[in-house]
Amino acid sequence: MEQNKKTPQVRFKGYNDAWEQRKVGELVVKHNAGIYISKEDYGSGTNVIGVGNIYDNDIFDGEIYKLGPVSDSKFLLEENDLVYGESSLVPEGIARTVCVGKNGAGSAFAWHTRRVKVNQNNVNSHFATLELNYHPEVRKYLMSVSTQTALTGMTTEGYFGATLLLPTVEEQNKISSLFKRIDHLITLHQRKYDKLINVKQAMLEKMFPKNGSLYPEIRFEGFTDAWEQRKLGKLGTLKNGMNFSQEAMGVGFPFVNLQNIFGNNVINVNDLGLAMASEAQLKDYNLLEGDVLFVRSSVKLEGVGEAALVPINLENTTYSGFIIRFRDEYGLDKNFKRFIFCIDSIRSQIMSQATNSANKNISQSVLENLDLKIPCKNEQVKIGKYFSNLDYLITLHQRKLKKLKNIKKSCLEKMFV
Repeated sequence: MEQNKKTPQVRFKGYNDAWEQRKVGELVVKHNAGIYISKEDYGSGTNVIGVGNIYDNDIFDGEIYKLGPVSDSKFLLEENDLVYGESSLVPEGIARTVCVGKNGAGSAFAWHTRRVKVNQNNVNSHFATLELNYHPEVRKYLMSVSTQTALTGMTTEGYFGATLLLPTVEEQNKISSLFKRIDHLITLHQRKYDKLINVKQAMLEKMFPKNGSLYPEIRFEGFTDAWEQRKLGKLGTLKNGMNFSQEAMGVGFPFVNLQNIFGNNVINVNDLGLAMASEAQLKDYNLLEGDVLFVRSSVKLEGVGEAALVPINLENTTYSGFIIRFRDEYGLDKNFKRFIFCIDSIRSQIMSQATNSANKNISQSVLENLDLKIPCKNEQVKIGKYFSNLDYLITLHQRKLKKLKNIKKSCLEKMFV
């Protein structure tokens, strides 16, 4: 970007003119505040977008939020309207803006939001939204003119005082179309990702027996026998991890910490920390393929007892004293172990027995007495493979989402002045 010439670093072919500065207020044709609807009156009627619904997207295209009674047409949105938040719980969220898409027309906008109509001959509404939401200088200005009380507020004078840099409407339209395509792809992959997460959660509930039963609701063909109930302590051994001094951290040998477990069901062996350990400690606190590591101590109750599988033998690798290692001596399927410890019946057993101190804690005794329901080995293998494949697809869409979001971020940096 050449700031003096007011031209972006990356442009569509054939566009060379400098971008022009315009105040938002110069572009406004009409504006009005949203309708007040009491909580008791919501439930049926017109779709209403509120201040809490404008943070996740740049375009409002008719997503259903709340239904409320709206009879006055001045509170009904039209395509290409802008809607921004006049209040926010955090300063960073103030004046977040959405552009109304074709399917958003006819919806209403609530109190604490303001609708702004801009002159379409001078500015593409979606292009303006992108600058208002992402341009560092515009965001810095809007935060600087916001008011601070219990909530962060935005006056019309403040919002209309923001300076936008605009190319020709023709170039704005091209830029807008590009970002709409990127956002469309992001939305598609987000929906696929969300759907897979929901499928996984539903199948975890149906493919493992519920409390009081030894038979799951859904099974693979050919399996009809009751599952066996066993205590975890009868299936293998448990061992607390090693406590390290501050000086021993950050150097030495690979080391599994709590952060390698939270939110994962398998340890990423390429993302381990380091800690010094003696030869005896490396032997006593070793990690083998198929070991399961449990969080022994967590700030949040939801974190205590989270479990992750060790996928391969980890040579000269130790684990934190805030972790308990389970070493299977029964011969459970490796992938089955990735998923059995995250089902609701196991999680509720663990969390109900967590003790309170500065953190939430569990002991080896809690894990030893966990009631597990286990099918035959062949059924374990099928269940483990099914959920492993689901996790693979979830990770795939997660990576695609991250890549698309990075592309959008890069384009925002290079295609705007």
